[in-house]
Amino acid sequence: MSTTTGTPAAPVTPSRTYPRRASLAVLCAGALMTILDGNIVTVAMPAVQRDLGFSGAGLAWVVNAYLIPFGGLLLLFGRLGDLVGRKRMFTAGLVLFTAASVACGLATGQGALIAARAVQGAGGAMTSAVVLGMLVSLFPEPREQARAIAVFSAVGAVGATLGTFLGGALTQALSWHWIFLINLPIGLAAWLAAVRILAPEPGAGIRRGADGPGAALVTGALMLTVYVIVGSGDRGPAATWLLAALALALLVAFTVRQARAEHPLLRLRLLRSRTLSGANGVQVLLIATMYGFQFIGALYMQRVLGYDELRTGLAFLPAPLAVGALMLGLSARATARFGAYRVLLAGLVLVTAGMALLSRAPADGSYAADVLPPMLLMAAGFAAAMPPLTGLAMAGAREADAGLASGLFNTTQVVGGSLGLAALSTLAASRTDGLLHAGAELVPATAEGYRLAFRVAAVIAAGAVALAAAVLRPRRA
Repeated sequence: MSTTTGTPAAPVTPSRTYPRRASLAVLCAGALMTILDGNIVTVAMPAVQRDLGFSGAGLAWVVNAYLIPFGGLLLLFGRLGDLVGRKRMFTAGLVLFTAASVACGLATGQGALIAARAVQGAGGAMTSAVVLGMLVSLFPEPREQARAIAVFSAVGAVGATLGTFLGGALTQALSWHWIFLINLPIGLAAWLAAVRILAPEPGAGIRRGADGPGAALVTGALMLTVYVIVGSGDRGPAATWLLAALALALLVAFTVRQARAEHPLLRLRLLRSRTLSGANGVQVLLIATMYGFQFIGALYMQRVLGYDELRTGLAFLPAPLAVGALMLGLSARATARFGAYRVLLAGLVLVTAGMALLSRAPADGSYAADVLPPMLLMAAGFAAAMPPLTGLAMAGAREADAGLASGLFNTTQVVGGSLGLAALSTLAASRTDGLLHAGAELVPATAEGYRLAFRVAAVIAAGAVALAAAVLRPRRA
């Protein structure tokens, strides 16, 4: 790619003797399992609450217990994958995730379920952190890499909706325990396939980057950051700002440590790559927009349009189907013809336009006129933007740092989604409460709160356009 500022990831020599398409299928299967799990749990939450007696606040920890270690450990496991071998990290993550899934499914108490979810989050981080690094090693040629990233991104988009349907079906037909137990056969099959199909990738050696203090600092900083975001609604402003300051202090201490360590966990020169840092910054804004749309959009359909859970799930179905079809059919070819930068910018503009259009949805709106058109516009934009954005983020890393770059990209995705969800939901709730206190009726006040959230999300998406235009524009030779 002409836009890279670092040395592109080189292929791992042994992988040339292995079936690359089968390897891609294995990587997609491993990632799909973690994506399904995140959405499958959301649908089953009421059943879990009834069975185990969770309070409303306690129930949130069924999700948070997974999300905090997942988001906090991605960077660490990405770097460890570079040191011990990415295949080892991937397969170990599959084993840990599968075992923890069985423990979740067999849990009979609140503490057992939350503890198993935390272990599951660690296993998911091990698997997810190295996937992109392995993918770019398998497909070093730009055109093939673009196609592989498009396939991987499409699997993720479709898997998010598939998890919602599987969660409802398994919970209704059997019990909530099976949303976790279903991972046992899937995890075993994925592990066996990974052992047999994926090429061995010898790492650089643990002594080349075994920075224990640095690992503790960055893991603590990231886990605390995710905790501050996902738990912001349960604490007062003073406690939230104090924890945020502590997370920032840990991050600063980690940066100082990396600048002085003989074998740093994170080579700071990696962050000097304009392409890598810019792509991660754009992703934070893009994912914040899209996560906000999914959450606030679902609430709009339920609380304003009066949809039930099943009808809401069906209403969202066109978006991932469109994303998957466009990613598989057009994304790689468009990137090859027009370049990653132009396709990314066009996709971000479509997302911004779709969100701006959605911000006009009235209290007496309809799905066909006010929700479906902007949703399809955003789906097309996301399908155009995400594969080239992923390619640009990974192109700024050398082969020795591919796992670290993969972990960093996944980390910014978690942080962006958490920030968008927390900020936009808080804005919507505050606006609605203010209108209700002023005497407005419930449905119009609720709709206005959601419109405000959509308007802010459109501004965030416009910020992604501006950042991409300023930072990711290819430099002239």
